[in-house]
Amino acid sequence: MAQPTKPVRRKPKPGDDKGKKFKKKVSPISSDKVVYVDYKDVNLLRRFMSDRAKIRTRRVSGNDVQQQRDIALAIKVAREMALVPYATRVTAQRGKPRRGEDTEEINERYSAEVEPKAPEAVDADVAEGGAE
Repeated sequence: MAQPTKPVRRKPKPGDDKGKKFKKKVSPISSDKVVYVDYKDVNLLRRFMSDRAKIRTRRVSGNDVQQQRDIALAIKVAREMALVPYATRVTAQRGKPRRGEDTEEINERYSAEVEPKAPEAVDADVAEGGAE
């Protein structure tokens, strides 16, 4: 009979951290003792979504495999029923104003582009075009 071989020990590499232990996250489903994940329970579903309405991963949320499947399915159904958004828009100013521009100048420029003309100005334009 063949004798069992000893496991080969390898030298630890500089990137290996054997001393790093992490605490397993506790799932809110098991801590709240939720029996059934309902798609209508929007407050529970929001706990498993990011600020941009993406479904959080198991590693982040602390769910086990079956809980994660139930949560994902419930979120997808709730999105279809328009109870939860597919995506949320996060607005933030993306850059600095141009050199020499204040934010007030930028706001004035954009408001001038967006605001419609006054009715009197539209009538005057039509009258000038019709007279020619």
